[in-house]
Amino acid sequence: MAKNALQAQLLKAGLVDSKKAKQLSKQSQHAKRIGDPSDVEVKKSVAEAHAKKIEKDQKLNQEKQQILEQKMLKANIIQMIKQHQIPDTQGDVSYQFVDHSKVKKVHITQKLYDQIVAGHVIIARLEENHALNYALLPRPLADRINAKLEGFMVVSNDKPDVELATDDPYAAYVIPDDLMW
Repeated sequence: MAKNALQAQLLKAGLVDSKKAKQLSKQSQHAKRIGDPSDVEVKKSVAEAHAKKIEKDQKLNQEKQQILEQKMLKANIIQMIKQHQIPDTQGDVSYQFVDHSKVKKVHITQKLYDQIVAGHVIIARLEENHALNYALLPRPLADRINAKLEGFMVVSNDKPDVELATDDPYAAYVIPDDLMW
């Protein structure tokens, strides 16, 4: 009814003639029955945009989930280190090691020093509340932690760091790394 009133107003204003008004009304009725092709295109583009948005949201959620899982894994590893670190490590012997290209020193007992040199005890990085500490862990636990997430082990004396060349004339003169100066 409002459509007819609009057509009547357009006719009175002289903007359209009666033929054009009838043709437009037939086209609009036909479009209602079969759907306007421009409406189909608009619906397709809206559906594509919606699908893209859903895909983008799923990717973002997946990335957030991975970040959350990484944080949880790191927190679990820190908790494992705290629970299983070797207590009463303070002693008179100092052990120096390199962490992030800086030389660090821990004071430990002679027994722990010998175990670190032999590879039975590992020094692990323990970062909490932006403070950097080090913990001494038994080798099996350190291997499990390293298998889950690398980057916590600082000192692991299980294999030589430098492979000796076969034609090295000084190969027979290996310098031990546990010398006391």
